Amino acid sequence: MKTTVIIDYGLGNLRSVQRGLEKAGASAVISRDLQEIAAAESLVLPGVGAFRDGMEMLGPLGESIRAAVHDGVPVIGICLGMQMLMETSDEGGLQAGLGLVPGDVRRFPRLPGMKVPHMGWNTLSIREDEPLFEGIPDGSYVYFVHSYYASAAPEYTMTTTEYICPFASSVRNGSVYGVQFHPEKSGAVGLHLLKNFIDLV
Repeated sequence: MKTTVIIDYGLGNLRSVQRGLEKAGASAVISRDLQEIAAAESLVLPGVGAFRDGMEMLGPLGESIRAAVHDGVPVIGICLGMQMLMETSDEGGLQAGLGLVPGDVRRFPRLPGMKVPHMGWNTLSIREDEPLFEGIPDGSYVYFVHSYYASAAPEYTMTTTEYICPFASSVRNGSVYGVQFHPEKSGAVGLHLLKNFIDLV
């Protein structure tokens, strides 16, 4: 069984992510141990909360993620975890991210009648030939909770979603993947995606 390490930096739905990965067939452990992270066959960076807090609490674990990426280890960021993979965020003033996926994170603009955060089920427009979305139909519904969104160039955007404006709901740069939605809360579609991620190893 392939070992996936869920990085514990103090923010995120760690147990629900772990349960989702286990249902998808992974041996998933929650850890902040640098040796365990270095030995992992794949890494998950979860996250719920503010970008600044996430980057501060991640601290030196960020270098462990960069080292894993350098070695070709598949990494997936979920929700705030995806946003932290990007270059910058304007949440709480301009903040630097891990810089593993080109692009930035912005707050949804105000639009009368549209609530922020974007919360609930919404659809994915899926780019063709993306292994992470193999077997997942275009237009599938997944579950979102976020007030900020990723803006990335088309070559790094696997899926787009419409809410107030079109945004990158999942991104990829080499072995680095990010999903703005919560696969662990997205039913059969989310479980299928997690299985696809495990199969990338």
